[in-house]
Amino acid sequence: MWPIVARREFVERVRDRGFQVSTAITLLLLTGIVVISALFNRPTTFDLAVVGEASEPIARDVVAAAKALAIGVDVHELADAARARRAVDAGDADAAIVDAQRIVVRASPPAQLVGLIQAASLRDRSERALVSSGLSEQQVDRALLQAPLPIEALEPVDARRREAASVAFVGVLVLYGQLFAYGYWVASGVVEEKSSRVVEVLLATVRPSHLLRGKVFGIGLLGLAQLLLIGVVGFVTAQAVGTLQFPSEAIATLGLVLVWFVLGFFFYASLFAVAGSIVTRQEDLQTTMTPLTILIVASFFIGISATSSPDSTLAVLASLLPFSSPLVMPTRIALGDATWWEIVASIVISAGATAALIPLATKIYSRALLRSGRVRIRQVLRGREA
Repeated sequence: MWPIVARREFVERVRDRGFQVSTAITLLLLTGIVVISALFNRPTTFDLAVVGEASEPIARDVVAAAKALAIGVDVHELADAARARRAVDAGDADAAIVDAQRIVVRASPPAQLVGLIQAASLRDRSERALVSSGLSEQQVDRALLQAPLPIEALEPVDARRREAASVAFVGVLVLYGQLFAYGYWVASGVVEEKSSRVVEVLLATVRPSHLLRGKVFGIGLLGLAQLLLIGVVGFVTAQAVGTLQFPSEAIATLGLVLVWFVLGFFFYASLFAVAGSIVTRQEDLQTTMTPLTILIVASFFIGISATSSPDSTLAVLASLLPFSSPLVMPTRIALGDATWWEIVASIVISAGATAALIPLATKIYSRALLRSGRVRIRQVLRGREA
């Protein structure tokens, strides 16, 4: 019987206008964030106009030096200084080298490009001065072609780790929203059926445990489907605009988010169902949900901090606790800071806590469902009327 209830919950929620609008807005916001991030993170590129044969060696040195700094320089050879000035004035070129004698810019000179030109020009003039002083080309090359100073990074940045942290950060945000939103749907759905007395009709044909199980599975399946949709759209958009360089890691992180959503949702959905079953009015629901809200918000902030310090004592402990592991453990795994036994322990603890919680939640839900007014959990467990 519970699969019928689950199908009803899934279909009704999908048809809900609010769900459709919120999903569309979420996808638009996600796409916009990915596109804007890609636009701001694009590598710097300059257009350089060159006039005269003497300027060509300088331009080649500028391009070579810029490539080492991850800066793009497109060189455009022009016939004379007048055309170079017009190109700079029209914005077609950021700067122009005229006969290796001067640099032409429109207003404020682009510091990176001008610095590269000045360095290349200095090398070119030094080379000519050494040649004119009688040194051979081999001697000049040995004097000028010195290796750059090595760079020692005290905290080297791993590009893969940085990207994994970014994806994990987005995953924590989405998981937080999904767990809270769909948990609230479970609670508000229980209150709505209870206040409208629809539940009395349903219980004539459906057992309370089947009703709870169907509601949790139906809403959970919808949440999982929406989360998968958000992940696929975000991944495809990031790939299209070139934000993600390591798609395999991003796909693995998406898979982690989905797995821990399932673990976290069933744990929290049982608690949200209890929160909804012990009240009759929607106005009272916020009060019974407050402890759950505090747990999710606290876990969210720990999950955010774990993106920068995944090996901290707080992050390690939170990744093992069932109420916070869905928002912390995926980040630690994505960043490579979780050991295999911590992952196994987190899954076992979460699954065990959920397995122990579901019968208790079902018992409270079944006994409180037909009671009016505010119901105390202790009274329900003792089997006394409120």
